[in-house]
Amino acid sequence: MEYIKLGNSDLNVSRICMGCMGFGDPTRGQHTWTLDETKTRSIIEQGLAAGINFFDTAIAYQSGTSEQYVGKAIRDMAHRDDIVIATKFLPRSDEEIEKGISGQQHIENMLNQSLQNLGMDHVDLYIYHMWDYRTPLYEIMDGLNHMVQQGKTRYIGISNCFAWQLAKANALAEKEGFAKFISVQGHYNLIFREEEREMIPYCNQENIALTPYSALAGGRLSKHAGQTSKRLQEDSYAHLKYDEMAAYDQKIIDRVAILANEHHTSITAVSLAWLLTKVTTPIVGMTKPKHIQGAIDACDLKLSAEEIAYLEEPYIPHKLVGVMAQNTAETSNDKHVWSIGDQKM
Repeated sequence: MEYIKLGNSDLNVSRICMGCMGFGDPTRGQHTWTLDETKTRSIIEQGLAAGINFFDTAIAYQSGTSEQYVGKAIRDMAHRDDIVIATKFLPRSDEEIEKGISGQQHIENMLNQSLQNLGMDHVDLYIYHMWDYRTPLYEIMDGLNHMVQQGKTRYIGISNCFAWQLAKANALAEKEGFAKFISVQGHYNLIFREEEREMIPYCNQENIALTPYSALAGGRLSKHAGQTSKRLQEDSYAHLKYDEMAAYDQKIIDRVAILANEHHTSITAVSLAWLLTKVTTPIVGMTKPKHIQGAIDACDLKLSAEEIAYLEEPYIPHKLVGVMAQNTAETSNDKHVWSIGDQKM
């Protein structure tokens, strides 16, 4: 496994981050296809053995049970100082706003709950999961800075934002002497490349780490035509993101399959090998041993410039989907995909 510095931080992370959205009680959250604790522990154990030291979870994943499973597994199987743990917080709820809970207090409450779930006294990276139009940016950045000062998180990151939002937030942080975002977690893969317009050039200029989610497009970039899985069948949110452009995207997936055959490797490996030429550390969901092997193989696979161009050539622009489609002031009161579930805070 290769390792790399995470943006403007002193964190050394594996080139593959294990995405933990697929872990957690399947009866307590957005997804029905997640792994129970026993299966989660097995995947984490195999990931650690492969050299993965970077794990990404969230308070919103399966009512906090993803954090619980991940935290216990890491405590049992690894030395905490050798591992980089990232988790995320959500915008303020209607109830919090009605009660007058500030952005600062909201962030502290959320992180305290995550630390309780994880069974840890700090995380390494605390991520602003989605832009909160109903909370002043000053309160968000001040609240996050307090968490850094208190040692509850070492660094802060952001997810599901536009480049102008990241630039605005870090400009405010610099002006006020607050901690700045050192990473961004956006929706980026071989069949969804809209981050290339502004976000990637901006982050490369500012040395902000790129840690994209949906690295394999909900499994679409890991399967041959006709193959399926429980997630592919049951992940309704991924269907909303990818079904409309499926016919166009298949042309790219077919090219991935051709290169995989030529290199005697998996579609997963080729898809991730391409992504590794663009970003710091992709977040890869892993629910089967073969997913781990595909990620390992990707680190060893070096695509030529001609092969990269071959994979990229069929792409056509896509409209924003998922959380980013709701990143507007007008939709800030709408129901979003993520919530804290049945957790009591």
